[in-house]
Amino acid sequence: MIRRGRRGERGDRGAAVVDFVLVMLVLIPLFLGIVHLALVLHVRNTLVSAASEGARYGATYDRTPWQGADRTRQVLSGVLGDRMNLRVWPGREDVGGYPAVVMHVRAEVPALGLWGPRTEISVEGHGVEEDPQ
Repeated sequence: MIRRGRRGERGDRGAAVVDFVLVMLVLIPLFLGIVHLALVLHVRNTLVSAASEGARYGATYDRTPWQGADRTRQVLSGVLGDRMNLRVWPGREDVGGYPAVVMHVRAEVPALGLWGPRTEISVEGHGVEEDPQ
C-alpha cells in the first residue's frame, strides 16, 4: 500500500538533483586537476627528451652547441607546436670532470592546454663533448 503525504508536502522530491550538483562540485575540479597534471608531466618528459637529444647533438665534434639548440627547437615544435612559449639556450659545463654541452629549456604550459594561469617548467639536458682524436 502506497501512502501519500499530506497535501503540500514534497518529501524527497528533487533531492537527487541537489546531491548530483554537490558531488559534481567536488568531482569536476578533481578531474580537471588530474588532466592538468597529466598534461604537465607529458610536456616535462618531452622537454627532457628533446633537451637531452639536442645536447648530445650539439656535443658531437663536428657540431656547435647552437646547432644542438636548433635541433631541440625543431623536435619540440614538431611534438608540442608553438603554443608553449619555448625558450632554448645552450651552455657548457663540466660533468664529472669532462666537458659537456648543456641544453636549457623553459616552457610555459597553459592550464589544461587551453587558457588560464600558466605553469612554468625548466629542464636541462647534458651531452658529453666528443674528442675528435
